[in-house]
Amino acid sequence: MNFFLKFSRKDLFFSFVTGLITGFSAWRIFEYLEIPKFGNFSFFWLILIVPVLWFLGVNLGYFLGRWLSFFNQFGKFSAVGFTNAAVYFGILNFLIYWFGINKGLWYSVFIALSFVIGATHSYFWNKFWVFDATDSDVSGQEFSKFLGVSMIAGLLNVGIASGVVNLINPIFELTLDQWANIGGVAGSAVALAASFIGFKLVVFKK
Repeated sequence: MNFFLKFSRKDLFFSFVTGLITGFSAWRIFEYLEIPKFGNFSFFWLILIVPVLWFLGVNLGYFLGRWLSFFNQFGKFSAVGFTNAAVYFGILNFLIYWFGINKGLWYSVFIALSFVIGATHSYFWNKFWVFDATDSDVSGQEFSKFLGVSMIAGLLNVGIASGVVNLINPIFELTLDQWANIGGVAGSAVALAASFIGFKLVVFKK
């Protein structure tokens, strides 16, 4: 089918690399949070299965792009978004573990720091893969726009995540560490949608 023809070697390589990053990060995060396992299987299997899911997800984007063209990019953007989320949560949980703090003002600082690092990581994936920018140089103006959009998304991320964690008590008998990650998920979901719109219409607009 023609949507498979759109899947290039570049897509294959980047799907594999981002899938490995995501799988490895998820494996370590799940182990740290003591997420219940399926039987006695280690979460190490994520390193093997996530690259395959990223491959299928990018092709699904091309398939849906037959009707709505923005899906051609959104499939790759979603893969990058989840990869950045893995980096984001990896840093967040490392900071929680290292400092032994999972709420309050310092938690908000951890969220902000994790997002900034994840956003910088995101810039290169989005520029050279998702939006396939023709300019190989990283211009100051473009990066400034990227940071501007990321800051707006970051403020949404920090505000929503902090509100969930600091204003709402954990539910479903979740631990404070697990609830801290739920707050991060809520913030990241809103930030993901805001970022895609901003990157497509402002930063990497052709």
